[in-house]
Amino acid sequence: MSTRDTATKRDTSAVGLNPVKRDWMGAAMRVMTTITGSELAEKYKLRKPIERLTYEGTKTGFRMLGAATRAFEKVAGGGAPKRLPANESRKKDYFDLTPTDEQQMIVETVREFAAEILRPAAYEADNSAKAPRDLLERASELGITLINVPEEFEGAASERGAVTNSLVAEALAHGDMGLALPLLAPSGVAVALSQWGTDAQQQTYLGAFAGENVPQASVVIAEPQALFDPFALKTKATRSPSGFRLNGVKTLVPAAGDAELFIVAAELDGRPTFFIVESNTDGVVIEADPSMGMRAAGLGRLILNNVAVPTTALLGDSEGAVRAEEYADAVRLARLGWASLAVGTGQAVLDYVIPYVKEREAFGEPIAHRQAVAFMVANMAIELDGLRLVTLRGASRAEQGLSFAREAALAKKLATDKGMQIGLDGVQLLGGHGFTKEHPVERWYRDLRGVGVAEGIVLI
Repeated sequence: MSTRDTATKRDTSAVGLNPVKRDWMGAAMRVMTTITGSELAEKYKLRKPIERLTYEGTKTGFRMLGAATRAFEKVAGGGAPKRLPANESRKKDYFDLTPTDEQQMIVETVREFAAEILRPAAYEADNSAKAPRDLLERASELGITLINVPEEFEGAASERGAVTNSLVAEALAHGDMGLALPLLAPSGVAVALSQWGTDAQQQTYLGAFAGENVPQASVVIAEPQALFDPFALKTKATRSPSGFRLNGVKTLVPAAGDAELFIVAAELDGRPTFFIVESNTDGVVIEADPSMGMRAAGLGRLILNNVAVPTTALLGDSEGAVRAEEYADAVRLARLGWASLAVGTGQAVLDYVIPYVKEREAFGEPIAHRQAVAFMVANMAIELDGLRLVTLRGASRAEQGLSFAREAALAKKLATDKGMQIGLDGVQLLGGHGFTKEHPVERWYRDLRGVGVAEGIVLI
């Protein structure tokens, strides 16, 4: 029997995938080329939609215009937006770590999904740098976005649920961080619309996040530059007679080729704010951007070439836009989200190495009997618990409506430093095996390294 963990088996039958690796991009390009060059395309006016769908493609990546998918029916609105109130039940003199019965049920369901569906599919998804489409569709059955959509829009939220979101992110990342990203990204958009969207914006978009066919969407903040600062954006928004024009490049966009909606961070009048951008807007270009880690997320770049959006695209109240403190809170919520992902992945590493060091023998005894090995495993557990506690405390304060800036900063720092160290120690404890793809620890290490440079996406 091979030592390969069942989590890394290449059998993708759990998600209904064909195990035979196919050159889907090449096949799609051949079909598109045949159709666009035919008289059929002219007769039925298919050329433009097809050209929008696939702009350029190769085996190793893609570059395409924003997909022309669903049409979001614009609603005028005019009433008061529906805001989720603070969670009054958690306003206590002490920090209660006990999940509610509802939270426990949600986490158990998500963790089972992560173990049975995500982890078996992770190896192939990492290799192909793309999340399987049917997996994304199946994930909508979990109702992850529902817990962030107010009941008035057919959602399940009656109050803010940052702690629940954190627990869900951790559970999904225990299966695979890369695959967790595109599943959590639409939930982040629902959080942003619920907390800061106008009545019209909520009525136009929020309902879609409570249905069965949840749109792929992301809150995109990160940019491809060294020492990126989310409060000093290179993406600029300028005013125009009909609204605004956006120019810039965003990165770390999960499932970018399938995205239908973006909430884009851009600088307007010298300060950062958010804009709602539909993927089929002229000037939106999606480009593959495979990375060292989180490859299963199908990461891409969002290129904004003089993209024109109306005044109603500015996320915020009727007076204008998301204010400075609200934008800072969005960044902090995302940092808590990334810390939650680091906790889940770090726990996966720990759960994998403990039985390994107990079973692996060297010099006639399990290597766990060696003091250096035992101390390394103990340190991994200690740092992981510290990261989890700081993250949950920040999430708890966020949903109570209290300041959580300190906790978010600590969680980001710990996730960046200690999360990466946990991954590194996991690889080290497996020795030569840790360097091979026979075990999933090398993938988890690569994913954990990405937490330090990530911003946005996972708003809890």
